Amino acid sequence: MKIYDYKLAPNPRRVRVFLAEKGISVPFEEVDIFKGINRQPEFLKKNSLGGIPVLELDDGRHIAESVAICRYFELLHPEPALFGKGAFEQATVEMWNRRIELAVLVPVGLVWGHSHELTRARIKQIPEMGEQSRKVVEQRYQWLDRELEGKQFLAGDKYSIADITAMVVIDFAKFNNISIQPEQKNLTRWHQAVSSRPSAAA
Repeated sequence: MKIYDYKLAPNPRRVRVFLAEKGISVPFEEVDIFKGINRQPEFLKKNSLGGIPVLELDDGRHIAESVAICRYFELLHPEPALFGKGAFEQATVEMWNRRIELAVLVPVGLVWGHSHELTRARIKQIPEMGEQSRKVVEQRYQWLDRELEGKQFLAGDKYSIADITAMVVIDFAKFNNISIQPEQKNLTRWHQAVSSRPSAAA
């Protein structure tokens, strides 16, 4: 078993943090996406979309997509329950994980794609798209700050994959010059708390 990884990308980091929280050790193999290794025929046999991360099982089967990989390990190692326990808790974690993916990760990705110098040679950038997406992310931070008032973590009083996703996205957004503002006290408190967990360094 091993995981195809790329240290600088947000989605592989999601899996690394998740496994660190579980105390699970899995070998990682670095795949340089900027050299296009993930677009070569041999890798496309593992994931036809070419995305990272990919879990390769001992029998040669593969699982792509970071949350799918995390769910696989959650079922094998249910404690601590990072997807929640019981119907309401699991649904709440799912709700928040999807909210972060759709409402924050998507526009951060658009900022990255249409504004960052590292992506200029890879796609046709539309600067207006990048700037508009930056404003959306800034608005989402205001929303998150309100939502975190009186809450320890996104889905309640327990750390979950939703917190992992949000931390990874916010750290990636900082790489794109989008930062939590000083007046966003709740978001700042939460980010400091999740970032101080040993798993955050994974």
